Amino acid sequence: MDRDTVEPRVETMPGKRATEWAEYHHQFAAPSTYVYDFVWDTQADAIGPFCTDVDGNVLMDFTSHVAAAPLGYNNPAVKEKLEAFDLVDPTKIAGQDFYVSGGGSPSNPDFPGPSQLMDRLIDLTDHYDMDRVFLSNSGAEAVENAIKICYASGGHRAITFDGAFHGRTLGALSLNRSKAVHRKGYPEVPGVISVPYPSSQEHYENDWLTDGPGGNVVADKLDPDRGVVDADEVAFLILEPVQGEGGYRVPHPEFARDVEALRDRFGLRVIADEIQSGLGRSGEMWAIDHLDLTPDVITSAKGLRVGATISRSDIFPEETGRISSTWGAGDVLASLQGVLTIDAIREQNLLENVRERGEQFRSILAERDVEGVTDVRGRGLMLALEFDTKDRREAVVEAAMKRGLLTLGCGHKTLRILPPLNVTEREIDLGSRLLLEAIDDVATQTATTA
Repeated sequence: MDRDTVEPRVETMPGKRATEWAEYHHQFAAPSTYVYDFVWDTQADAIGPFCTDVDGNVLMDFTSHVAAAPLGYNNPAVKEKLEAFDLVDPTKIAGQDFYVSGGGSPSNPDFPGPSQLMDRLIDLTDHYDMDRVFLSNSGAEAVENAIKICYASGGHRAITFDGAFHGRTLGALSLNRSKAVHRKGYPEVPGVISVPYPSSQEHYENDWLTDGPGGNVVADKLDPDRGVVDADEVAFLILEPVQGEGGYRVPHPEFARDVEALRDRFGLRVIADEIQSGLGRSGEMWAIDHLDLTPDVITSAKGLRVGATISRSDIFPEETGRISSTWGAGDVLASLQGVLTIDAIREQNLLENVRERGEQFRSILAERDVEGVTDVRGRGLMLALEFDTKDRREAVVEAAMKRGLLTLGCGHKTLRILPPLNVTEREIDLGSRLLLEAIDDVATQTATTA
């Protein structure tokens, strides 16, 4: 497969073999959020955003596995280096009970592993004075540990935002405010306060600012004289620097400055949930870097290949038994992939590419009066189109898939676009053309049946 010339080629989606694989899978799998019967053939050709399914269809994946495959398929910077190492068994150990070496010295190992990954993460968060990392298995675990270390530092209440999604474990679920189906029927951690997440001037002025003693909804609640919440009881405030499941909403810059003022005034600990937005996806290494807001904790996963809770020594508890995990810091292979991913982003200057290709995509959409699209937004290659109705969004996802372009929904009626960080100019042109064709096709069908 030649990345410079390949284009999507679809006969039938899903094909006979894909249907067979999906039906077999669901004989054993619990119900979950499968989008469509796309079955990637791991043994067939794949490169960059292009992959092959089990029926031989060539597809253009603009989901990057929900940002968990940040460099796309078979990226040489990762694959060739992986092939150069003699992989061992086990590749996962009890990494918070035992240590692991990749040979050589810690500063120059033959095989970079969990220690080197933590070293790189501290380097990437040095501008926030972060100096400690706890590795885990997933984004939800990274958030759970962020919650725990903030509770351990004092306070028993939390502030979350409308539209938030932080994971599916019970602690993280208690902070979710995106869809009721995520939380209904499950017990919740008490003391969670929900407030608006203003993503536009209108929302900032109407939903966030107030005439109260503090001037905004959080400051009013925490006001020492007229508020209803003791600021000393608040363990943390958690937010996504770009909301993911909630619809790829970008925060209003003044809102971020207000949160920074709250942090300074009341000593609030701010958790930046970077599970989806981190590792270069926004055009900066961390999406919080776009904002005038200082995080006390950063959570990462997906593109990192492991979960990570990054913070400062004064926030992590000193007692060694307070947080631990059998596999945490013990996934040797995934940690190596994380190291290679960070190195590729830096060595190939992918942050610049993310910014340029994201701007290219938005410019292409801006040149068209696209029927049914009410907003195009995002940062870098964390992009979204909001439609006038959910039904239109769903129809566009289906129409794009039949043309060989894989996309995902989010929010209520938003479509998200997540190309690999090294996506090329040609690939953005191609992907946007397929998407616009899908939108036009849906508009024509809608007009015909109206």
